[in-house]
Amino acid sequence: MTVEELLIYGYQHLHKDQVRMLLGVLLGYNPLELLNHLEEAVDEKTRHIYQKSIDALLTNKPIQYVLGNVNFYGNRFKVNENVLIPRFETEELVEHTLHYLDTYFPGAVRVLDLGCGSGVIGITLKKKRPQLDVTMLDISPSALEVAKENAKELNANVTFMESDMFQKVEGTFDVIISNPPYIKEEEEIDPLVKDNEPPLALYAGKDGLDCYRKILKDVKKHLNKRYLLAFEIGCDQKEAVEELINQYLDNVSIEIKKDLQGRNRMVFVWNNDV
Repeated sequence: MTVEELLIYGYQHLHKDQVRMLLGVLLGYNPLELLNHLEEAVDEKTRHIYQKSIDALLTNKPIQYVLGNVNFYGNRFKVNENVLIPRFETEELVEHTLHYLDTYFPGAVRVLDLGCGSGVIGITLKKKRPQLDVTMLDISPSALEVAKENAKELNANVTFMESDMFQKVEGTFDVIISNPPYIKEEEEIDPLVKDNEPPLALYAGKDGLDCYRKILKDVKKHLNKRYLLAFEIGCDQKEAVEELINQYLDNVSIEIKKDLQGRNRMVFVWNNDV
């Protein structure tokens, strides 16, 4: 079968964007490039994987899990059902954090990525700023295995730790960053997310704030004199998270950043004492 025939087959079952993304990844082309290769013959093994992937997508499985990887900040990261699928908002969290690092933290900096999941945050920071000393932790050993594979594949020299937030953490850090679970237990979410992604990475108690409480109540003893906290938050959690920050930390500046859709999605905290 040719590329064109496989596209036609896919269009009979799925949205065109999904079909082009899937086939493009399998053949190593940008989805738009497929139109330049319509007459190209596709080997039997690739055809089989393509058809099996379509079957999986028809069972309401996310395309990122079907493909087994996702592009994040220009690098390809492995993902599976043990880790959250990275979103664009998390790329924005990394982008802003890099700006703060360049502005306020010249030289060597210790970074802690809390709840690292697939490792996209900590590994990307290390790739973009090799001088960083990055520690990545997660409570899930299965998630850590994915993150370790990604670090190895991307040649990122980072440290891993299995821990429930700060439970096994020693020492202090200049930057602590996290995209923790923040969905309310009873909150209605997209069935594609609810039915596929790990609940441990999604839900955080009745009000969705349990992880922020767990982080903030212990964070002070793990911070250097000059520090930055960087969190991704739910779009309706701005005031609640600000209140928690002020409850546990004194004399700080808090900046809320909006995502590209104009929603409050990131919070950055630094101390005013230095």
